[in-house]
Amino acid sequence: MTATDRAIQLVQTAAQAAADRLAHDIIAYDVSDVLSITDAFVLASAPNDRQVKSIVDEIEERLQKELGAKPVRREGDRDARWILLDYVDIVVHVQHNEERVFYALERLWKDCPELPLPEDAVLTKGRGQEHAEGAAAEGDAS
Repeated sequence: MTATDRAIQLVQTAAQAAADRLAHDIIAYDVSDVLSITDAFVLASAPNDRQVKSIVDEIEERLQKELGAKPVRREGDRDARWILLDYVDIVVHVQHNEERVFYALERLWKDCPELPLPEDAVLTKGRGQEHAEGAAAEGDAS
């Protein structure tokens, strides 16, 4: 079994929306063979809580406007360290960079096939590491 066309369409739109809000390390996995509750996971991260919220808001708005999709569940708003949007066909995880490293969801799903993403989303790979190195360099300079 593979992700449905609808799930892939949702993934593509969510990934582009995240990239437009400068998310880091966007990736999507086809989890349809190992989970019965959803077809795909989209993972993205950001360096601060406000940006996490901004990314989530943009994804939610874009999926509603372009595809008529509303999440059945949204969790994690209060702290904005890890916000989950459940669209049934896909689940979007937007995490603070620190949570992304700590929970390492990529390790859990590494055996699942990656789904193709828009070019803007692909270009975000490695941005979390670049941001962390830049922040460390600034800390050393002070």
